[in-house]
Amino acid sequence: MAMRSWLFVPGDSEKKLTKAPAAGADVLILDLEDSVVPANKSLARDMTRAWLQTHRQQVTDGKRTGRWVRINALDTPYWRDDLVAVMPGAPDGIMLPKALGPEAVTQVAAELYELEGRNGVPAGSTKILPLVSETAAAAIGITSYATASLPRLAGLTWGAEDLSAALGATRKRDAAGGWTDTFRFVRSQTLLTAHARGVPAIDTLHADFADAKGLRAAAEAARADGFAGMLAIHPAQVEVINQAFTPSPEELAEARAIVDAFAADPTAGALQIAGKMIDRPHLKLAQRVLGIEG
Repeated sequence: MAMRSWLFVPGDSEKKLTKAPAAGADVLILDLEDSVVPANKSLARDMTRAWLQTHRQQVTDGKRTGRWVRINALDTPYWRDDLVAVMPGAPDGIMLPKALGPEAVTQVAAELYELEGRNGVPAGSTKILPLVSETAAAAIGITSYATASLPRLAGLTWGAEDLSAALGATRKRDAAGGWTDTFRFVRSQTLLTAHARGVPAIDTLHADFADAKGLRAAAEAARADGFAGMLAIHPAQVEVINQAFTPSPEELAEARAIVDAFAADPTAGALQIAGKMIDRPHLKLAQRVLGIEG
């Protein structure tokens, strides 16, 4: 299943929940955390569970859409009730905000094991995607995910908004629009750790949903840097993200030519294609573009 676009949908908004499947996102994240005020937490759980049960096999335009839920953080009184409420709907995964490290993922995994059994959900089928950067302590421990035993880990993603608040930072980007050093470091750690672990790296959201040009630049940069997808906060962002993370016909043709050339000469360490020297790292990248296991 593709994981290019991950769209947040407020769990207490009937209008947005109804419209969400038509947005075209690869993954819908029904949100019980930041977009839901405390007074609406219970309502959001009920609405999210009902949506999940209605959309158990969500298929849009011939492709299956991921059904995820962002629960509240482990330092709140809400997260266990969130899990109990939504697991009857058998979500594909749980996004864990403000994860302080692998131990937080393990804690949620233990709860999921019990709830899967109680609700007839296949054991271990509910994955976990932690937001790994939302406090200073979490951000400096990102690399610990690389070697921890976390069978439910579906990927790693990061966020800048909560971290900036935790740091008291008054800016996240420099005058040229690039991430400042702290946020660039966190982003790089997330990317490298995810690849070291062998799971997808999902880039953070582009907060200004009206800035289509800036979003396109951010999404194209994310793919070029090695991210597998990107978070979205508005349906209008989905198409831009999907396009940015979809190889162009030219890229596909070039990748196919490289794969075919090495298939014709499997013992070669390097080949010449269209006047360029191509070696084994180029083959690996071409296989990735084509979705081929190397």
